Amino acid sequence: MAESMRGLKRTCRCAELDKKDIGREVTVMGWVQKQRNKGSIIFVDMRDRSGILQIIFEDGKIDKEYFTKAEKLRSEFVIAVKGKVTMRSGAVNENIATGAIEIRAEELRVLSESDTPPFPIEKDIKTKEELRLKYRYLDLRRPDLQKNILLRSRIAQVVRQFLVDEGFIEIETPMLTKSTPEGARDYLVPSRVHKGAFYALPQSPQLFKQLLMCSGYDRYFQIVKCFRDEDLRADRQPEFTQIDMELSFVDEDDVIDVNERLLKRLFKEILNVDIELPIQRMVWQEAMDRFGSDKPDMRFGMELKNVSDIVKDCGFAVFSSAIEAGGSVRGINVEGQAKMPRKKIDALIDMAKDFGAKGLAYLAVNEDGTYKSSFAKFMKEDELTKLVSAMAGKAGDLLLFAADKDKVVYDVLGNLRLKLADTLGLIDKNKYKFLWVTEFPEFEYSEEQGRYLAMHHPFTMPFEEDIQYLTSSPEKVRARAYDIVLNGSEIGGGSVRIHQDDIQETMLKALGFTEERAHEQFGFLLDAFRYGVPPHAGLAYGFDRLVMLMTKQDNIRDVIAFPKVKDASCLMTNAPDIVEDVQLEELGIQVKETKDRI
Repeated sequence: MAESMRGLKRTCRCAELDKKDIGREVTVMGWVQKQRNKGSIIFVDMRDRSGILQIIFEDGKIDKEYFTKAEKLRSEFVIAVKGKVTMRSGAVNENIATGAIEIRAEELRVLSESDTPPFPIEKDIKTKEELRLKYRYLDLRRPDLQKNILLRSRIAQVVRQFLVDEGFIEIETPMLTKSTPEGARDYLVPSRVHKGAFYALPQSPQLFKQLLMCSGYDRYFQIVKCFRDEDLRADRQPEFTQIDMELSFVDEDDVIDVNERLLKRLFKEILNVDIELPIQRMVWQEAMDRFGSDKPDMRFGMELKNVSDIVKDCGFAVFSSAIEAGGSVRGINVEGQAKMPRKKIDALIDMAKDFGAKGLAYLAVNEDGTYKSSFAKFMKEDELTKLVSAMAGKAGDLLLFAADKDKVVYDVLGNLRLKLADTLGLIDKNKYKFLWVTEFPEFEYSEEQGRYLAMHHPFTMPFEEDIQYLTSSPEKVRARAYDIVLNGSEIGGGSVRIHQDDIQETMLKALGFTEERAHEQFGFLLDAFRYGVPPHAGLAYGFDRLVMLMTKQDNIRDVIAFPKVKDASCLMTNAPDIVEDVQLEELGIQVKETKDRI
């Protein structure tokens, strides 16, 4: 039966004690990690969020009532122990912070008993993730997960303090707002008062933070929940957290400067890692040409090479026809892998097809200088020599080529580059390599919708010299946008915003908005622009992704207390779930029956 804490006050957490506390009488409270009964002595490992502490119950030196209770302790019982800190009687345990001390118990209370948990509450367990997420409140007790969550809290504190010191004001923006269909799908919330009308949960505080600049708040930030109804991956969630900021009277360099200093302080205080400033910058086109990605992993080489000029007139139709169609031929040099088995090369070819290519051409440079290739017979000897030279190929190297539209070539080689680097162990997992990617295209063409879409969002300022192309040649327009990339992951992105109403209206027109629809969707912003808008710019970090990278986790769920799984459901609470008919009636909603609901 559970007992009361009455009369007992916790004096410290378990791992807050060390040798300097020897002789001190303390009261500690936590969970039983393990109980070991040696007859006249019972050893109990007690755990709380700080760590583990050994407690000793010795028969004859403690009231019989307490010793009897100690005999019945099991894993995950919640207990309170009063006793004296002493030197450990046995060997020092080097694996825990309190390994040199123990507590000689004088009093024990069982505050709560526990059923046998469905999996051990230990580090690095191999339990299936589905089971751990179903019992997430138990999973969160595990030391490795607690370490991630506690570190997440520290990261937020450092960020918040830095921004406050830099003159930023923390302001909350609404969770219930207006749906803006551009971009990812919104999560919609029906209104009971306004039947048939819906709020949307924000994908970003973008419009509100721009309005705050109109309101004169100069420097704003918040650590805020955002929502996107999109397909999930290892580094995405339907609800996620942003470190969001906006600044007035600034340009790109100002935003980049304050964020470089933020990252420097953050990585020093949290990880004791020194980031060298300034962080390297690279324009979007260069990143795509060299790495096939706008978020390149800079921890290793294996850069793409454009060999279109060399092979444009060769006898290999796959190469020449791709160039004639306006595409390109590019390759990567997988150094030292000329002897890669054909089975593994075929797997790479299949991977290339998954990213839209019709295939993948390869050329292995043998140790004797001869070639083993899927296309050499279609090319002249001097053409092959020039091709290998252009790829800096040498004996023992494997050259891989993609020929198609640039987008397909970038996707194929960019992803192959990452796959091969991981497989071949080319990535230093202890290195943090930052990069600013700048000068993104303002628009990207959607084959599905048959029109141009904003690559970032419709409020990104184009380069001044490119404004003339907004409606005539959108593909030429560069955005004053910038992403901060860490180890091949985009951790944040931002831009200089449009602050002139005429440019904003032209931008919306270029995106296919009529004047009427533009005012229907964004009228409150366009109206605000009539009353004096300062030049402004901002940036937002994906906080969960940043924490994931700082803790070296492979999955974003391991740094979020209560995450969703791939179908956006919660295995612990069974959300989303059906609701009672009376709730739907109040909202004026009728749910259409589907096979999933019958």
